[in-house]
Amino acid sequence: MLIQMHPSNSTPFSFYALLLFLIFSIVKASVHDYNGVKFIPKGNAYMVHGGSEGIYSSFANTNSSSLASNGDSFIRFEKIIFRRSNEISNTSSTPIHAVVFEVEDRETIGGSAYGGQRAVCCSADLAKLGVCKQGEIIHRPSTNRPSWPRVYGVSFGVDEVEAALPPRSIQITSTGMYNLYFIHCDPELKEVVVEGKTIWKNPTGYLPGRMAPLMMFYGFMSLAFVMLGLYWFSQYARYWREVLQLQNFITLVITLGMFEMALWYFDYTEFNETGVRPTAITVWAVTFGSVKRTVSRLILLMVSMGYGVVRPTLGGLTSKVMLLGGTFFLASEVLELVENVGATSDLSGKARLFFVLPVAILDAFFVLWIFKSLSATLSKLQARRMMAKLDIYRKFTNALAVAVIVSVGWICYELYFKSNDLYNERWQNAWIIPAFWQVLSFSLLCIICALWAPSQTSMRYAYSDDTSEEFDKDVTLTLIKPSTVPKVDDRSNSEVRSVESGNDFEEKTE
Repeated sequence: MLIQMHPSNSTPFSFYALLLFLIFSIVKASVHDYNGVKFIPKGNAYMVHGGSEGIYSSFANTNSSSLASNGDSFIRFEKIIFRRSNEISNTSSTPIHAVVFEVEDRETIGGSAYGGQRAVCCSADLAKLGVCKQGEIIHRPSTNRPSWPRVYGVSFGVDEVEAALPPRSIQITSTGMYNLYFIHCDPELKEVVVEGKTIWKNPTGYLPGRMAPLMMFYGFMSLAFVMLGLYWFSQYARYWREVLQLQNFITLVITLGMFEMALWYFDYTEFNETGVRPTAITVWAVTFGSVKRTVSRLILLMVSMGYGVVRPTLGGLTSKVMLLGGTFFLASEVLELVENVGATSDLSGKARLFFVLPVAILDAFFVLWIFKSLSATLSKLQARRMMAKLDIYRKFTNALAVAVIVSVGWICYELYFKSNDLYNERWQNAWIIPAFWQVLSFSLLCIICALWAPSQTSMRYAYSDDTSEEFDKDVTLTLIKPSTVPKVDDRSNSEVRSVESGNDFEEKTE
C-alpha cells in the first residue's frame, strides 16, 4: 500500500540531488534495457534509475487506443522482472515500486517529520504521526495533474524468486522532463536485481526530447558544408597547379566536416526510427569530428606561425605541434565517446566533467600559442613591409579574436545555463549549446576559406618577399580572389626567379 502525504516545508537540496544521481543501468537510447541492475541505497530507500527524458505531448487524439500510432508519445513497460535469491525467498516482501513523475512534481515524492530531513520511505517519526506506515513509499497527487505521479507496485510471494510488473503503456499528454525510478524500502531486498526494458517515445520518433532538434540542425549543417565544399573544390580544381600545402589541409577539414555532419544526421535519423542508437555510426561520427577539430586547431596554429605563406616549413616546431595535436585528438575522442556512445537519458553524466578538463586545458594552450605566434608573424610582416600579406593576417587576427571573445562569452552563458537548470527543466533549449559550437567552428572555417582560397597567384604570392607597394597593387597578388590581370610577357621561369632574387638582394642591402 502506498501512503499519500502532504508535502513538508523542508525540501533540502540533498533530497533533490537524490533524484538526479547517475544512471546505473545499462541502456541503449530510448529503449532502456535493465540487465540484472542492482538497487543502490539512497537515503533510507533503495533505487534504480530507469531513465530521464524530455517528452513532448502527443499530437494525436489522447484517447487513442493504439499508443504506437504516429503522433503519440508514451513510456511503455515491457517484461519488467525483479529477481531475488533463493536464500530470502521463504517469506513475502514489501512492494517494489516503479515511480514515474514529471520533474515539476518532484516534491510529491517523499516527506519529512517536524521539519527534518526529507525521505522517500516512511520513517518511524512519520509513522508515529499516523500519516503513513513505516517502510512504505511516501507520495501524494500532483496539484496540476491528480493522476500523477504514476506508481506501480509488485511484491514477492512466499517461495517466489521473481516478481513481474504487468506490461503497460503510459501516454504522455503534457510536455515535460519525465523520470522513472524503481524503489523499495526493505533492506532484505537490497540484492534484488531488475531485468526487462522500457520504451520512451516522442510524437515524431524515439529521439529524446533534448536531441530531437539536433536531427534537423545537422541536416542544415550538412547542406551548409556541401555549399562550402562546392565553392572550395571548384577553386581547387581550377587552380590545382598553384595549390599550397596549407590549402590541402583546408580541403581535408572541409571533407571531414561534410562526413561528420552527414554521419551525425544519419545517426540521429536511425536513432529516431528504431529507438536504439547505432553504435557504429555514432563512433564514426565522433571520430570524424575529433579529427576535424584537431586538424582545424593545427591549421590555425600553423597559419599563425606563417606556414605556407611566410615560411615553407615549421622547422623544429613540427614535432611539438604534432604532439599537441595528437594529445588533443585523444582527449577529444575520449570525451565525445563518453558523452555520445550509449547515451540514453537527457541527463548528463557526472563522469563527463572528468573528461572535459583535459580538453579545456589543451584548448587554452592552443589559444595562447596561436596568439603568441600571430604577434610574431605580424611583427615580421610589418618589418619587411609585406603589406598584402599583412592585410590578410590582420583580418585573420581580428576574426580569430572575435571568435575567442564570443567563445568565452558563450562558455559563461553555458555555465549559467547549467547552474540554473539543476533538474533539466530547460531541456527544450539545451540543444542550442552544442549547436552553437558547430556554427562558430563553421563560420571561422568560412573566413579562412575566403582568405586563403586557391588562386592563380597562390604559389608565387606565398613565398615572395617583394616589399614594393607597386608589386602588391599592379600584379594583384591576393589570396582572397583569383587575379584577372593578363600575362605581361613571356619570360621564362628562370627569368622570373632571377628578378625575384634581385628583389630579395635589394631588400637585404637596404
